[in-house]
Amino acid sequence: MPAQLKLGFGFQFEDLYAHDGVGRIDAAFLASLNATDGALAARLAQARENPEAVSRKEQAELIIDLAAHVEDFVGQLFSIEGAVRELQARHDALAPMYAFKRKFVQKKAISGVTPEAASRIDGAAVQAQLEMLFDEPLTEKSFVEHVSRWMEEDAPHPEHLKIAADYAAWAALAPAGRAKFHKSVLFGVPHKLDPKHLVDVTTVDVDGVPRFVMPDHGLRRREGFQLTDPGTNLGGALDQAHYCIKCHNQAKDSCSTGFKEKDGSFRKSVFGVALTGCPLDEKISEMNVVKQRGHSIGALAIVAIDNPMAAATGHRICN
Repeated sequence: MPAQLKLGFGFQFEDLYAHDGVGRIDAAFLASLNATDGALAARLAQARENPEAVSRKEQAELIIDLAAHVEDFVGQLFSIEGAVRELQARHDALAPMYAFKRKFVQKKAISGVTPEAASRIDGAAVQAQLEMLFDEPLTEKSFVEHVSRWMEEDAPHPEHLKIAADYAAWAALAPAGRAKFHKSVLFGVPHKLDPKHLVDVTTVDVDGVPRFVMPDHGLRRREGFQLTDPGTNLGGALDQAHYCIKCHNQAKDSCSTGFKEKDGSFRKSVFGVALTGCPLDEKISEMNVVKQRGHSIGALAIVAIDNPMAAATGHRICN
C-alpha cells in the first residue's frame, strides 16, 4: 500500500478545514519564521497590526521576502521537502540560460540588427561553422555552454563570438530562423504583433472556395473537449517570468491594476476595450519575481492571496 501523507508539526488534516486549526498553523509558521529571520517576522507582525500604514510598494516587498519562507514551511507541513528542493533545483539548472540570453542574445547578437539584415545570414552555413568549433551538434545547451566559455576565457574569441552572434541573430529575427526555433526559449525574443492578425494563416483555394490554413507549427492537439493545449513547460514559463518588467518596483502592477493614461483613465486596446488588468487583482509582478527565483509554491501563495480558487480559474481568466 502507498505510504499515507502525514502533516508535519503535529497537525492533522482536519486542522486545515477548521478556524482554530488554521490559527494554530499560522502560529507555527510565525514561530518558524521568527527562528529563521526575526527581523522579517517583526516586519510581518507590524504590517498585520497596522496594515493601513503599509504602502503598496512595501507590501509587495514584504510578500516577496516572505515567499521563500512560506515555501519552506509548506514543504515541512506536507512532508514534501524533497520534492520542493527537486523543483527548485530544476529552476536553478535553467538559470544560466536566461542570464546568457539577456547578456549575449538580446544585448549583443540582435542589438541594432533588423530582420532584413538577419535574413541575409546563411543560417545553415553558420551552423556548420559552429558545429566544427563546438565539435558536437548545435543545440541550445551546447550553444550556451560553448559561447559562455568564449566570453569568460581570458583569451578573447572575437571571431568565434561574431559567428555565434550571427547565428543567434538569424535564429531570433530571420523568418527562416524563427520558423526553425518557433518554440525556442533561448532564441525567442519579443517582436511586434499585429492585433488584427494574431493567427498566422494563409488562404488557399479548395475547389474554387478560399479557405484559411494554419502552418503546421501552429497546430495544437486537443484531447476530448478540453479547450486548450497543456500550455508551456517550465522553461517557457520561466522565460515569461524573466520577460516581465516587474512594475511593482514603481509601486504599481499594471497587469493587476490596469494600464492607465496620464489623466487616470484606462488605456484602451486597438479594439476599444479598456485595459483594466486582472479581474481578481492578482499580484502578478510579485508572483513573477518569486517564480523567477525558483519558488513555485511561494509564487502560487502570492496568487492565492487574491485568488484562492486559482485551481478552478486556471489561466483562462488571464486570457
